[in-house]
Amino acid sequence: MKHATPSRFPQLLTIVAFLLVGNYVHALAQFQLASSSFKKGSTLGMEQVFSGFGCTGKNVSPALSWKSAPKDAKSFALTCYDPDAPTGSGWWHWVVYNIPAGTDSLAANAGNPDLNLAPAGSVQNTTDFGAKGYGGPCPPIGDKPHRYIFTLHALKVDKLDIPQGATAALVGFYIYQNTIAKTTLTGLYGRK
Repeated sequence: MKHATPSRFPQLLTIVAFLLVGNYVHALAQFQLASSSFKKGSTLGMEQVFSGFGCTGKNVSPALSWKSAPKDAKSFALTCYDPDAPTGSGWWHWVVYNIPAGTDSLAANAGNPDLNLAPAGSVQNTTDFGAKGYGGPCPPIGDKPHRYIFTLHALKVDKLDIPQGATAALVGFYIYQNTIAKTTLTGLYGRK
């Protein structure tokens, strides 16, 4: 007489449930960038829009915060880039590096170097506007809304040694060479 073998279905179900829960927890713990100034994929407000080049915004950099950064991050860098700018190479709107490890936010208007709101030790590089700090959206009239991609990079080094007078693209090269993780948040803006 044969003995009935216990069904393996409950064991498989337990394993599958464990894997699903593990993946869900991992997804929740992923490196994330957010803003209280705008929601992902939404239109940036006049507060963030550039003041100049025909635009009449306030040029205030958005408040940004992040969570679940890699534990081995030694510093951070933040960029804001418009890939839709009609230049053939996009447009760098903000480049900040040497943001100390342990930092988890940038206050609204931290992109104004005169206010000293950025974390101590951080460096705001010259943008494609030719000035240091944040330069808000100001796309040509009639273009479809441009994408403004804020990218936070977790870096494997404490400090980037960037040559004086480096372009935003060169700083981007140094950032990407030292990135261990990154997260993005995109806002939109167009002018009619």
